[in-house]
Amino acid sequence: MPRELVNLLSNLKEPESIDYVEKSLGRGVDPLQLLEQAREGMKIVGEKYADEKYFIPDLIFSGEILKGVVDKLKPHLKKKEETSPLGKVVLGTVAGDIHDIGKNLVVFMLDASGFEVLDLGVDVPVEKFVNAIKETGSRVIGLSGFLTLAFQSMKQTVDAIKEAGLHDVKIMIGGGQIDERVRSFSGADAYGKDAMEAVKLVKGWIGG
Repeated sequence: MPRELVNLLSNLKEPESIDYVEKSLGRGVDPLQLLEQAREGMKIVGEKYADEKYFIPDLIFSGEILKGVVDKLKPHLKKKEETSPLGKVVLGTVAGDIHDIGKNLVVFMLDASGFEVLDLGVDVPVEKFVNAIKETGSRVIGLSGFLTLAFQSMKQTVDAIKEAGLHDVKIMIGGGQIDERVRSFSGADAYGKDAMEAVKLVKGWIGG
């Protein structure tokens, strides 16, 4: 599969990325292939940030490029989804953190995969997560966080969900620095290293 979009997005080429997607769709390229290229490009952006080659403004800009790419792809992916939702998923970036690039990609991927997603946004208080689970009846919740301070917020949110008696809810976490140690600390059921892994987790828990 050509990696042109991977290179364009990882090098923060906004108009070129959008133009490439439009022309590729016009040639009949599978939108899922383009989405996978976008995911790879965003992964490289994250690696460049970790290596201090990119900084916060670059992350924000890459998120804007991704949003433009996703907006172009969404109508083409939606055509394949004409059945009722496979299940409900609640997602949000935990209290104290306002990063949403990764979360937005997970929201899009779950939506494109046929799930009904309630996106609570960023800097979400613990109580809002608990109330959303009760109101939607969702069996899966995703907590996103990029900063290290998000780890404590994730733990507090997981604890609150369990204290509310919502023991049948599966909890996944994700973000730039999330690993097995953070999952263990927070008490979550699993962590996803990227959006594709998050979709795989949800499908394993509620089907699809």
